[in-house]
Parts: sequence; structure tokens; C-alpha cells
Amino acid sequence: DMLPEGRYHNNFDFFKFPDFGMKHHKNEPLPPLPYAALEDPRNFFGAMRAKDHFVNFPFHSYESVVRFFEKAARDPKVTDIKIVQYRVAKKSRIMDALMRAVKAGKQVTVFIEVKARFDEEANLGWGEKLEKAGVKVHYSFPGLKVHCKIAMVTRREKSKLRHYTYLSTGNFHEDTAKIYSDMGLFTTDERITREVARIFNYLVTVKTPKSKFKHLLVGQFNLRPDLEKLIKQEIRNAKAGKPAGIFLKMNSVQDKKMIEMLYQASQAGVTVRMIVRGICCIVPGIPGYSENIEVISIVDRFLEHARVFIFRNENNEQIFLSSADFMTRNLSYRIESVFPIYNKKIKKTIMELMEIQWNDNIKARKIDLEDSNAYKLGVDEMPHRSQVETYFYIKRKSI
Repeated sequence: DMLPEGRYHNNFDFFKFPDFGMKHHKNEPLPPLPYAALEDPRNFFGAMRAKDHFVNFPFHSYESVVRFFEKAARDPKVTDIKIVQYRVAKKSRIMDALMRAVKAGKQVTVFIEVKARFDEEANLGWGEKLEKAGVKVHYSFPGLKVHCKIAMVTRREKSKLRHYTYLSTGNFHEDTAKIYSDMGLFTTDERITREVARIFNYLVTVKTPKSKFKHLLVGQFNLRPDLEKLIKQEIRNAKAGKPAGIFLKMNSVQDKKMIEMLYQASQAGVTVRMIVRGICCIVPGIPGYSENIEVISIVDRFLEHARVFIFRNENNEQIFLSSADFMTRNLSYRIESVFPIYNKKIKKTIMELMEIQWNDNIKARKIDLEDSNAYKLGVDEMPHRSQVETYFYIKRKSI
């Protein structure tokens, strides 16, 4: 299709548009907040052993993720570092740390997805640079994208190997971490670390894992069937008169089968709430068909990029963070990672963050049957701009 454009085409230039001294028209500064527990230079891995850690960018500083790799590169007890590279900054402290780790005698394995759209050349360039430094580099699978956002550090402790993992909804990209809203989890929980190790083994050997994934939902294995099971469980609960609800946040929803299952959930009486930033092929609010489905879209100063799946599970919520959207390409043609949140405090935080977003009445639009995308304005309500409220929510918790 051809669409008429304006007289000026290089819209990137507007990033540098002058403010003419009218500061009141600009967004208020929201400098990234330090995540103190993992920015203490003394005992990074000890803090990870003590408990799981949840980070929410760009509200939190990305320094905790960078230090994960920089600490691993220097730590004499670290034996291995593994990471999936999908998109990476041009100047990357993370990649620099990996190359230093090799010089320090550690085994470093990087899986590079060269089919990352718009980043193909950059990824090939990083691959060459890493290989020259001695990093073991593995490249794309034919016909299949590796889109999971995972990293693992192995450390020898008292004659035993312990895995430290970081899983995220976003890329290992120091630049986009300043403008993309993503969530990440640092954990040593063996239920998760064992299965992260299994993904890396598959990426390196291309041999199907012998053991099934019981905690992670992984593309090409159990991702689609386990998501279907979670939705069907809410449908059964609703039909049995039990509390039933689904709360989803993602970039896009397009997969026909998942949409049909959400329609079935609505018809069974399951309350379905969705925050969808981009492509949305589900039609909410059709009487007798999708009347229990509500959808909003939030477009604000930070790009909403996190994926969150919450299933009510009779008021014992099952919460997952994901690299995957409800798109056919994600569910059927990619290796994705959807990871559970087991820590009760982190679950509570994510629930509260999702409610803050749902109550947005400044930057949220309501997706409706007419496809009008009208702003969800609260005329008689207090104004709620979710990204600003999220920042101050995290700031209060950091004190």
C-alpha cells in the first residue's frame, strides 16, 4: 500500500527538536533508580543466593544487569557464562565483559540470532568480534528465530556448581533499556535454573531435551499447549462457580487459536483484562460473545514492551513474565521463554504494577467494538498516568 506522507520524511530528526525554553511542555525527568541490592559492589552473588530479585526498566537502572556480567567476568569462582543475543547496543559493556571473561579463562557461550530484523548486520559484526576474542558463538537455526531473553552464570562453590540466571521480557541492550519498559528476574531457584540450562543445551547441541519443561514455558516444546491448559483451567473454574480471571499484558495479539480460546473464556464467565500496545485482533465487548473481555492500549514516553500473564487460579494467582506475545510467529515459529514468578513479594509487586497500568486514564486508549480507540479519560476521577505512577511506586519501595 502507498500512503501519502508530509513534506518532511526523516522523523528521527524530531528527537532533537528544540524546546525554545518552554520547559513546561517537556516530560518531567525520571532518572533511573538504583536497584541497591544488586548494585552493592561487595556481594552480588550472595544477594542473588539470598532471594529472587525483580527489576522493572527503565524505572530501575540497567546497572544491575550490566554488573551481573561484569562481576561474573572478574569472579575467580565463575567457570561459565551463557547468553542469548537478539539485539545489542552498538557500544555494549555486556559484550565487553564477555570478552574479558574469556581472557580470564572462563568458558563463554553466546547464541546470536542473526535474523533479528534491522539488526542482522550488527549481530554478525558482534559475532565476528566475539569469535576473535575466543567466545564460543552459535548462530541462528534455519526457519526458526531464537527470541528468548536468558543468561546464565555458573559458579563453583564448595566443590559444587551453582547456576545464577537472569530472565527478561527485553533484550540485553543498554540503550533501549532507557526507553523500553521491560521486566526481569534474577534467580538461583533450581526449578528455573535447571530448565534454563536445558534451553542452552538445546541451543548448542540442537538435541531435543530428554526431560520435559515443568516450570518454564518454552517455544517449540510446551509453550502453546501449557498456555492453553492455563486458559482452560480458568474456564473450568468459571463453569464451576469458582473465581476465574485472566489478566494479560503484551505487545500484540493475533494468533487465531489463542483469540478463540479467550472468546470461549469470556462466554464461560471468565473476566479477561488485556493491555495490548500494538496489533490487536481480538474484538472485546460483543454481547454474548466477548462481553467479558476488556482491552486497553497504553502509548506513552516509554515503549511498553513487557509481557505479563496472570491467571487467577482460584485466588492463588499464577504469574508469568514472557518474551512472547500471543502471535502465531511467537507461539509456533520461535524459541521463547515464559518464566513463572514464585516469590510472593514479587508476585504482589507485579499485581500492583498491573493495576496501576489498568487504571491509567491519561495515556490509555480503550479498544472497543467500533475500533475508535478513544482515550480512556476519567472526567470525574483523579488523573492517573501509569508510567509516572510506576516510577514513584518503585521509588517508594526503594527507600
